[in-house]
Amino acid sequence: MNRYPLWKNLVVLAVLLVGLFFAFPNVFDQDPAMEISGTRRAEVNEQTESRVREALKTAGIEAKGIEPKTGKLLLRFQDSESQLQAKEALEEALGSNYTLALTLSTDVPGWLRAAGAQPMYLGLDLRGGIHVLIDVDMDAAVKKSMERYAGDIRGLMRQNKLRYTTVSQDSEGVSVKFKDAAVRDEALEVIGDEFRDLLVDTADQGGDFLVTARMGRQEQQEVKRFALDQNITTLRNRVNALGVSEPIIQQQGERRIVVQLPGAQDPGKLKQILGATATLEYRLEDSERSVQDALDGRVPPGSKLYRTRDGQPILLKKRVIVTGNQITDASSGFDQRSGQPAVFVSLDGQGARRMRNVTTENVGKPMAVVFIESRTETRYVDGKKITRKIPVQEVISVANILEPFGKRFQTTGLDSPGEARDLALLLRAGALAAPIDIVEERTIGPSLGQDNIDQGFQSVVIGMIMVMIFMAVYYRVFGLVADLALVTNLVLIVAILSMLQATLTLPGIAGIVLTVGMAVDANVLIFERIREEIRNGSTPQASIHSGYEKALSTIIDANITTLIAAVVLFSFGTGPIKGFAVTLFIGILTSMFTSIIGTRAVINLIYGGRKVEKLAI
Repeated sequence: MNRYPLWKNLVVLAVLLVGLFFAFPNVFDQDPAMEISGTRRAEVNEQTESRVREALKTAGIEAKGIEPKTGKLLLRFQDSESQLQAKEALEEALGSNYTLALTLSTDVPGWLRAAGAQPMYLGLDLRGGIHVLIDVDMDAAVKKSMERYAGDIRGLMRQNKLRYTTVSQDSEGVSVKFKDAAVRDEALEVIGDEFRDLLVDTADQGGDFLVTARMGRQEQQEVKRFALDQNITTLRNRVNALGVSEPIIQQQGERRIVVQLPGAQDPGKLKQILGATATLEYRLEDSERSVQDALDGRVPPGSKLYRTRDGQPILLKKRVIVTGNQITDASSGFDQRSGQPAVFVSLDGQGARRMRNVTTENVGKPMAVVFIESRTETRYVDGKKITRKIPVQEVISVANILEPFGKRFQTTGLDSPGEARDLALLLRAGALAAPIDIVEERTIGPSLGQDNIDQGFQSVVIGMIMVMIFMAVYYRVFGLVADLALVTNLVLIVAILSMLQATLTLPGIAGIVLTVGMAVDANVLIFERIREEIRNGSTPQASIHSGYEKALSTIIDANITTLIAAVVLFSFGTGPIKGFAVTLFIGILTSMFTSIIGTRAVINLIYGGRKVEKLAI
């Protein structure tokens, strides 16, 4: 009686060994680190690594390690002071063509990483990092939407051959001015049929007849909601491209977004990425007007002066055919005919229709691709670092429309494959639907995070020691077995968090502390049942068997109700509440395994298969 078959003992042993293996990476410290990646016209290669080593040697800074990665270079340092000194030295040595991002990196041995063992992620409150509160300019979102309506109405008037004087747009809406009342009335009907979401009305102004179109309150709210949702999606895509572990990006209130990046230490780099505006615009070239007149200050009303990448002036029509907002997918590659770097673009339904209509009407005419980007330039003047943002709008490609096209096409004229990849990435992430403003920024240092880790670790240790002492004193040998199961339970929780690459936060540690207290509940039920069986005159072996069998249903019922509570917390909670729910859920599952199957295996090894006169319980 009370003997497990060999396979069951091997399963328990295997679970313990796997748990120890995947929990082991968490004992290693986090090193201050720096990631170097290339920007436009720059790639990280062996030559870059040589320049980095030379710059560090010249500055007298010793790196703990330099690890080449795909398109990046990871530098580890002994302390934060060396990390900051290295950043200053490398910024001056590498210039603005490279991005230096400060972070933390766990010094896990290569053989562990190769086997898939990684430490669990630590949240902002434990690892340190950056907290940013972003405000979305909702008025700009409405204005941008009205600008699109103005362009669409202008095109609609041309399509229906309705002669108008001007189309003007302001924060209130769009006004179309006519000289003839009959034409105005016809335009009123056409605009009302095409744009059913707009409130369309007429007005007289002197000798002019006007049609006014404006958005209603509900439509404005919908535009603002869409702008906020799209900005959240865009920011999430951009942050994911940075490779930050478990970022938190969520809405706060009606117009604000919270971004938390655990481990990140460079707010400047974060702001640069979050506010980046790399996108494309497709416009027709105004080849009928004089470029020289535009250079002399006489720009035609419906046109705008741009420059190509080699500095040549070019006159483009103000009307935008499609923008980055209408791009649904983008990938980089090479043009099969010229071999040049290219970005292959796919448009949404509205953008595809507009592109097909324009290209059908303008076959043989030139169309330009405008590249729009906000670049951050860092220079050193008299030893002082000066950073400024430079808005760039340049024409990267001008080509004749050979035949109509719509949903999918390619854009060439890029400088390098790296630039094509970066542009495709930002286009996939999408453009910001409305401008953003960083209203609050907090950087939590790794030292403060380490204090939180130490205090959380102390709470777990103190809780475990007190529970273990009580169990050992009150239940003797059986209590020591329960203590062994408690330690195993903690190891398995850490192992599962590491395997799932879940994020541990302070509330998560609270969940672990709660689990430590709850983990022995099952053993208390089992041991008290065994004591009751002994008092009723059962033999020690029969008491052990009955204790585990009869207490099982009670243990399962109690833990299932707690599991349901954890699932509800995770489903409806946010942020810290989810962190608490995850560790609680995992802790309940592991405690059931260790307290029922694990302790039974050890008790069977101690007492099973032999005659026992008395139990130490």
